[in-house]
Amino acid sequence: MKRIDCFKVMAELAGDALVVTGAGANTVEWYACRPGDGNFRVRTMGLVSSIALGMALGLPHRQVIAIDGDGSLLMNLCSLPTIARKNPPNLVHVLVDNEVYEASGEIDTATGAGTDLVAVARGAGIRRASWVNSPDEMRTVFSEALEARDATFIGLKVERARSEVPPYPMDEVENKYRFIRHVEQTEGLSILSAHMPASFLKDS
Repeated sequence: MKRIDCFKVMAELAGDALVVTGAGANTVEWYACRPGDGNFRVRTMGLVSSIALGMALGLPHRQVIAIDGDGSLLMNLCSLPTIARKNPPNLVHVLVDNEVYEASGEIDTATGAGTDLVAVARGAGIRRASWVNSPDEMRTVFSEALEARDATFIGLKVERARSEVPPYPMDEVENKYRFIRHVEQTEGLSILSAHMPASFLKDS
């Protein structure tokens, strides 16, 4: 199964969801399917799930989707019990498992040796956790996840090969500010404000 085929299904259904992705092909393939400023790329490996959880808790009325890799999640398994404990119904955690550390030389991960991250998620207490085996099945499971009253974990076993898509069009600094401004505009919030130097605030 190719990840981009599942991403195309997700992009049709995601609406205005905020989407958190990690380094590597997950980000560029997702952006090719759903470009826009509602996508946040996390460059620090392992933090996709934690950052998405924070967004889901901070904006409980807004759908949040985490697109994680097996290598990334293995570096932060402790996020799963926290997600289970907080159980935000607006969080869908999608694991893209190609059994390698794709962004760092395609070294095998533990999932290729038998570690089942859906079973780990269930063991951590995430009740809605399952593998998806086709894009058609993804359409059903993802649609149900968007309507669920619990956090959802969806595992995808995918091919190692990348799809040919354009490169990501911005660096992480521009992405961060564009994403924050997108949240400000769509939520009516002020997250970042420029503070004038004290010298400008003195009486003239």
